[in-house]
Amino acid sequence: MADRTPVFTAQIPVRWGDMDAMGHVNNSRFFTYFEQARLEWLETLAPDDWRQGSTGPILASAKCDFKRPVVYPATLDIAISVGALGRTSLPTFYVVRVEHEDETVVATGEATLVWIDYATGQPVPLPEALRTALTAQSE
Repeated sequence: MADRTPVFTAQIPVRWGDMDAMGHVNNSRFFTYFEQARLEWLETLAPDDWRQGSTGPILASAKCDFKRPVVYPATLDIAISVGALGRTSLPTFYVVRVEHEDETVVATGEATLVWIDYATGQPVPLPEALRTALTAQSE
């Protein structure tokens, strides 16, 4: 964990429709929560820049470990940390807690983003502006 830098926390409300027939949030929803938190975080780094160009992030891998069920109503605090940057990749890590229950982790996750050229589908170096913003967040 020492090689991870905390960068952002998102608050995401659980919707009634996020629950499944078992009476708790469906496990697949956690990937959507990670996605939303990641999007909110990226927008703090460069509000529109990364969405306007010919290059940008794609999800190369994702995983989630479920610790305990979550039920509606709830708001989730999703803390994002970043690992060591690669030439073209950005590893992200997630810790999910129910708001006001700071001690209880309900899920953890990981996702690797790779920056690509959308026209060719080939990886390209992470933008310098992104590297600079991430360096500033880790100070």
